[in-house]
Amino acid sequence: MEVLHHPNPVLKSHAADVDPSADGSLRDLVRAMAETMYEENGIGLAAPQVGVDKRVIVFDVDDKLAALCNPVIVEASDDTEVDDEGCLSVPGITVPVARSVRVVCKGQTIEGREITIEAADLLARVLQHEIDHLDGVLILDRAPAEVRSSIIRAYHEANRL
Repeated sequence: MEVLHHPNPVLKSHAADVDPSADGSLRDLVRAMAETMYEENGIGLAAPQVGVDKRVIVFDVDDKLAALCNPVIVEASDDTEVDDEGCLSVPGITVPVARSVRVVCKGQTIEGREITIEAADLLARVLQHEIDHLDGVLILDRAPAEVRSSIIRAYHEANRL
């Protein structure tokens, strides 16, 4: 699988919900996404980043590979933290992004079982980042307005666009 890079228009689209109990291709998709994520030295990857219009993410925080279908943040702390984020679809730069430090995420396993994840710190950040991809949002969109143009310019220079 190849990771799509900004400004590919697929990265700006809203991914379609999946039915894990009826979609027999999910296991192979998740396996291929995980392999791609590891090859690219990432800790998270959303299906749209590899050109697949499905609400599926994979992530590995603390050496625990996981996959979620149709994930949604149902609770987010008011406490936020700004940290630099990188992205496999926006290589060569980092962007300061404010994220909730704690979230509750609901979704489904690839077998269709409902799951709830209470996440804090890095896992909370990764879930928010990957769910953004499912909604067509990139870290460039999350950049503070006062530095957005300089970050985009740095991205274009780093990637010779």
